[in-house]
Amino acid sequence: MGTNLRIIFCATSLLFVLYVGLQLFIPSYTAYTPIEVEIPEGASFRQAMEILQKNGLIRDKNIFIIIGRITGSDRRIRAGYYGFLGYMSPYQVFKRFIEGRIIEFDITVNEGDSLREIREKLATKGIVSKEAFDRLSTDMGFMTSLNINAPSLEGYLYPDTYRFPKGAKATNVLKTMVDRLRKEYDDHIRKRMAELGWDENEMLTLASIIEREAVTDKERPIISAVYHNRLRLGMPLQADPTAVYGIKSYREKIYKKDLRRKTSYNTYIIKGLPPGPIASPSIESIRAALWPAELPYLYFVSKNDGTHVFSKTLKEHERAIKSIRQGISLQEAES
Repeated sequence: MGTNLRIIFCATSLLFVLYVGLQLFIPSYTAYTPIEVEIPEGASFRQAMEILQKNGLIRDKNIFIIIGRITGSDRRIRAGYYGFLGYMSPYQVFKRFIEGRIIEFDITVNEGDSLREIREKLATKGIVSKEAFDRLSTDMGFMTSLNINAPSLEGYLYPDTYRFPKGAKATNVLKTMVDRLRKEYDDHIRKRMAELGWDENEMLTLASIIEREAVTDKERPIISAVYHNRLRLGMPLQADPTAVYGIKSYREKIYKKDLRRKTSYNTYIIKGLPPGPIASPSIESIRAALWPAELPYLYFVSKNDGTHVFSKTLKEHERAIKSIRQGISLQEAES
């Protein structure tokens, strides 16, 4: 009798091992077509296994529920969209799930990008629709929740590389970018803002203009000095990028007719700073806006090589423009 029991036990154990092996290592989904499943926020481990089983990715959910309890992996599940390829074994499916390998998208916001460029990037990756982006970027209630007092989110979405999960809420995506900006503020920045009597919007507005004008980090504080000097003297900033903000891409050529266009941002028409930023500034431009070089310049003109000629007087400035157009040195222009 004892021998028979041992045989039955061994046979049962063998069948159990074979069954578990079948459930773990023999693919249940055998199509070559990729499959995507969503584990909703707040789903339990059992519910997640039921979703995997319903989509044909595992056969016996109870096996994996037991494994989850034994290993403790049932206490850490990540909501989101999971992608699986055909002929993955249930064990491979389960491993990907407990590792939280959800579908994510990378997006890079460059220094100087405007809301227009950022919107296109988010929409192209399927992270945030253009409609949702446009709505939220000017929603006063949403901006108030982020403690932003500005016409829009322009300038508040910090340039960096982000990774967002598929299905992320548009509000969370934009909040992440704003939070990233404010992580750059240290005590020195906050103290300097207070010394100048500036709020965040004023700081970012000037920084965004510097971002669009400067090419090299070395020149950012010098360009900032020009604008600080003009503000102090009550002169219009006359920053070319502000003339086309909201009208056309800053990459397009700027004509004289653009400089005469009446908009609330065109600093050839208005005095002082525009009502808000015109792009996303880098931390270098933010620091330059707060700490301008101690120089007397009031004018600058591009040398078309990424650098500028700076001048103290209009006469010097006109001479610099002439020399650049004629392709001669300043010394020759002065002679």
